[in-house]
Amino acid sequence: MNQRTPTLLYIDDDAALARLVDRGLTRRGYKVVHAASGEEGLEQIRRAQIEGGIDVVALDQYMPGLDGLETLEQIMAIAGAPPVVFVTASQDSSIAVTALKAGASDYLVKDVRGDFIPLLHVAADGALRQAELQKAREEAEAEIHASRDRYAALAAERELLLREVNHRVGNSLQIIASLLHLQASSAGQDEVKAALTNAMGRVAAVAQVHRRLYTSQDLKSVVLNQYLDSLLEDLRRSAEGNRMSRLTVKAEAIEIDPDRAVAVGIIVNELVMNAVKYAYPDGAGPIHVELTSQGDDLLLSIADDGVGDKVKADPRSTGMGQRIVAAMATKLDATVERDPAHSGTRILLKFRRVPTTPDRASSAAAS
Repeated sequence: MNQRTPTLLYIDDDAALARLVDRGLTRRGYKVVHAASGEEGLEQIRRAQIEGGIDVVALDQYMPGLDGLETLEQIMAIAGAPPVVFVTASQDSSIAVTALKAGASDYLVKDVRGDFIPLLHVAADGALRQAELQKAREEAEAEIHASRDRYAALAAERELLLREVNHRVGNSLQIIASLLHLQASSAGQDEVKAALTNAMGRVAAVAQVHRRLYTSQDLKSVVLNQYLDSLLEDLRRSAEGNRMSRLTVKAEAIEIDPDRAVAVGIIVNELVMNAVKYAYPDGAGPIHVELTSQGDDLLLSIADDGVGDKVKADPRSTGMGQRIVAAMATKLDATVERDPAHSGTRILLKFRRVPTTPDRASSAAAS
């Protein structure tokens, strides 16, 4: 593959020296174009921005009209201008410092015999390599920014889709819960009514998580105090009469993953409904739900001031609620205990704020 010959624009009013530069750099693989003044050099650079053809500039300081520093300033103002090697016969180092600060890639002192031409060749090669590296760096940075923009757009689209999925799932589950409520209201047998009401509460517990995710800024976690407030409000509205008018909840603003929040909600639903049915045989009474943190652990308490151990066994009970609580407790890796010192019934669940086993952690992340 043939490599293009680089073109150097030599801006100097000394025509004889320009010919020496042309011969010397042509032998070293360059094509040399001469401009006799700063104005002419600027015109050639501007034209090359459209037509192409100038890769590096060698610029003399002392010229009639625009001098080298003035010309350099205007070159640097041209977008995409080629690199500039500043050339002067002056030994004044302040000119070199000024030129480099103004944007020159390199600086060298010339002589009238052309002995500086090998140095100009080295400086031009260095300026071209520096320009190529700068271009590659800018292209890489542009690609990084473009990749970040694409990733941000994909992440935003994914979040939007997840919100829509949670919205649709939440609505669908709420419709199912409403249908179960209607069916329970029209059921003639108490056992059927109770079974449908329990099923409605379980579906509502899951639906509340999806509604929380739809309205939350963070799709990876659920704030439990807000979730439990909404869940227990649903239970109050679904209860017949005033049987749950004294239901209270006290929970800290603790965030956990949605999968575990569902398990917490279903446990609360089962234990609250159990207290509603059995704690107060003669009417309604207080039921307290409390969630607190103890270091890395969470403590969930569902308590009533009812009959406690004196509750009469219901022969119609299937034990489904107990099996559901046990299954959800296993999902949370929770311990379940009954508080023997409590006058009524108080169930305590203790579990980790963050799952410790890899299987459960990956399951929670996937959800």
